[in-house]
Amino acid sequence: MSTWIPLALLALAALLPLAAAVLRPRAARGRREADMALYRAQLAELDREKEAGRLDEAGHRAARVEIQRRLIAAADQMEAATTAARNPALLVAVLPLIAAGGLGLYLLRGSPGMPSAPYDLRAEAMARDEQILATLRARLDALDPRSEQARQGYVLLGNAERGRGNAEGALAAWRKAIEARFDPELAGDIAELEIVRGAPAEATAWITRALAEAPAEPRLRFLAGLVEAESGRPANARTLWQALLAESPPDAPWRGMLERRLSALP
Repeated sequence: MSTWIPLALLALAALLPLAAAVLRPRAARGRREADMALYRAQLAELDREKEAGRLDEAGHRAARVEIQRRLIAAADQMEAATTAARNPALLVAVLPLIAAGGLGLYLLRGSPGMPSAPYDLRAEAMARDEQILATLRARLDALDPRSEQARQGYVLLGNAERGRGNAEGALAAWRKAIEARFDPELAGDIAELEIVRGAPAEATAWITRALAEAPAEPRLRFLAGLVEAESGRPANARTLWQALLAESPPDAPWRGMLERRLSALP
């Protein structure tokens, strides 16, 4: 019986990122909405490929089922994030129940001996995604890069590339989107990804420009402190984060995270 205790703890730990999403509900919802828009665009592209005779019925049906599955999953995640943002206490109460329910379902119906999906199926899915993204890139190349339509398309492309773990592709797409129209929130996304890939100097320019348009934005102010901390200037980071903490409402969802970051500074 004691064997299942670590497994239950691992299941609960695996759900902690969902709780962390409460700290940034607006940005998370925006990304999920963009992902859902991308999946809808993929469905429309599949229909066009079938009508043009470049995709047979079986391939069209299989690809459509897979994209619809992702669309439903994205919609469920967006609804869960919205509910959690409205009631963080509910999320804290439900997380252990989700972990326990998942463990119970696995004990009843799980198949630990079942092999993972064959490589050729995974490769086929990846190739299909790449084909759809290649079509999106081709359509974007035909648009006026300064148009709002192109800007939205590059935002979607960047979100998709980030989701695939392609940081360079995401940054390239987002930079094209921001050239069409500057958006402080998107600049924050670029800065955050630059920090994650170990380039705080590149992030600084984006944060500075974004703060010039949205000086009170908590996320941007946090990222400004994070750049200082990552650059070996903890005193500057402390000054920035203490100012943000002092101006944050008592019920601000980021207060706990900010306090932990401050206490971790040397």
